[in-house]
Amino acid sequence: MHELSLAQNLLDQLLQLSKQHDAKIVTKATVIIGPFSGIVVESFAFGFNAIKQDHPPTATADLILETPAPEYICLDCNTINTGDAGTTNEHPKAVYETINDKLCSACGSSRLSPSGGTELILKQLEME
Repeated sequence: MHELSLAQNLLDQLLQLSKQHDAKIVTKATVIIGPFSGIVVESFAFGFNAIKQDHPPTATADLILETPAPEYICLDCNTINTGDAGTTNEHPKAVYETINDKLCSACGSSRLSPSGGTELILKQLEME
C-alpha cells in the first residue's frame, strides 16, 4: 500500500511548512490527485487521517482531495478531451461505455491518449 508512504510524505511536508512559517496548527490541506496517478484516493485519505494524529500541529487538519476529470489528447487532431469525450451531438455514434471506446469530441477519432493526470500536488495549505 504505497498510499500510506505518500500520506507520510505529505504529512512530513506539512510539518516542515508549519515549522518554517511558525504555525502552531495546520487547519486544512488541499491536495490534487490526478486520475492516472495510480493512487487509491480512499486509501490515501485513510492513511493520512490515521497518521496525522501522531503530531499535534496536524492532529485536527482537514484533508481536502481534488480529483480532476481525466483528459485525453487526440492523436489525429490534437484536441484535448475531458472525461466526457465522445458525447457531443456532432458524433452521435460516439457514446461510450468503457475507456477504450472514447472518441474525440472534435473529429470522432478513437486514437486518444491519456494526457497528464499523474500528479500529486499540495495545492493549498491553511495554518494558524
